[in-house]
Amino acid sequence: MTYEDMQGKTYANTTYDVIVVGARCTGAPLAMLLARAGHRVLVLDRAVFPSDTLSTHWVLAPGVRLLREWGLLDAVVASGCPPVDRVWLDAEGLVLSGAPETVTYAPRRQVLDALLVDAARAAGAEVREGVAVRDLLWSEGRVAGVAGRDARGRQVRFEARMVVGADGRNSTVARCADAEPTVDLGALAATAYGYWADVPVCGAEIRIREGLGLSMWPTHDGLTTVAVTLPRSVYGRGGARETFAAALARVPEVRDRLTAGRAVGAVHGAQNLRNYFRRAWGPGWALAGDAGHHKDPIGARGISDAFTDAAGLFRALDDVLTSRLPEERALERFRARRDTGRAAAFAFVCRQAELGPLDDPFLARLREAAGDSLATRELLGVFTGERPLEEYLSAARDSGTVSAG
Repeated sequence: MTYEDMQGKTYANTTYDVIVVGARCTGAPLAMLLARAGHRVLVLDRAVFPSDTLSTHWVLAPGVRLLREWGLLDAVVASGCPPVDRVWLDAEGLVLSGAPETVTYAPRRQVLDALLVDAARAAGAEVREGVAVRDLLWSEGRVAGVAGRDARGRQVRFEARMVVGADGRNSTVARCADAEPTVDLGALAATAYGYWADVPVCGAEIRIREGLGLSMWPTHDGLTTVAVTLPRSVYGRGGARETFAAALARVPEVRDRLTAGRAVGAVHGAQNLRNYFRRAWGPGWALAGDAGHHKDPIGARGISDAFTDAAGLFRALDDVLTSRLPEERALERFRARRDTGRAAAFAFVCRQAELGPLDDPFLARLREAAGDSLATRELLGVFTGERPLEEYLSAARDSGTVSAG
């Protein structure tokens, strides 16, 4: 059997080392790393790139470090993405501002994802766009490939030693593998965001209020991304644009700045963004990125987590494919590191997403940091991912200024 892609190129029905379902911020880097290591990789995505998707845009410090390690950061900079070289935090009127240790970036996803797909192809991965995976193939109790349809409606089947679901929150791979949640706190908040021209920002601006979070950062084409987080009940009263306007009414200084600028494109939003960990692997399959773990976008950690998963799962799969470790041991190690490494951030972000009143210990920490440049940098480093949250919270508890919750 042969397969003809959307550009008319014909492929033989090859058995791959790894099939990656999903070619965005987890799948494309994972495929790139596997291909660079000499493995035969097929990447499938229903989208055709460049393609946009719901996103917070912000690549935090751990993600920037991985882009640099992979040799891709220069391409992000060359794409015209402006740096986020300052962070300004306003929590109920307490303001901190400083330069982060690592300059971060907030690229548009149609730019970033296309860049990552190109890097996967350049490394030797086979990327097929416009292919919707519908099911998994099984053999002797383990996943052995995928089945689906291409953009022309033709049925396609591909076989592999391992299949990775990097296909987002509504993962087909997770559903077909019965990868049930191990933790599921449900949806805690709603989000909406849009783009404005002629609204300059100096780095990232973060505002925290009871019942509201608002962030702004620069992105491609001279635009500023403005994102709000709200209670789900508020979002349900109208569409994303109306809800966005209601949120801005609570922050008049931002509303006035946006009024002086110009909205570009639609306001995007969602209110069913669950907070969960899913079972990470099974015989012949694994999940990475949002397919395996998701937390509310108020923390803007999704892209950096996706990159971290790509790096971690690459190491596990490389160990399996080169017979350095048994499949079960390698994938369980990946899962354990994922769950342990994300536990504190998961609790912190979910607490933020509840949009309750800021507690006295947190405000006390802000007041303390306001008079100390080092403490300011450390606290802002929590929001940019520069400082591991577990380390910061441990130090804060030792000082008695932040509660364990």
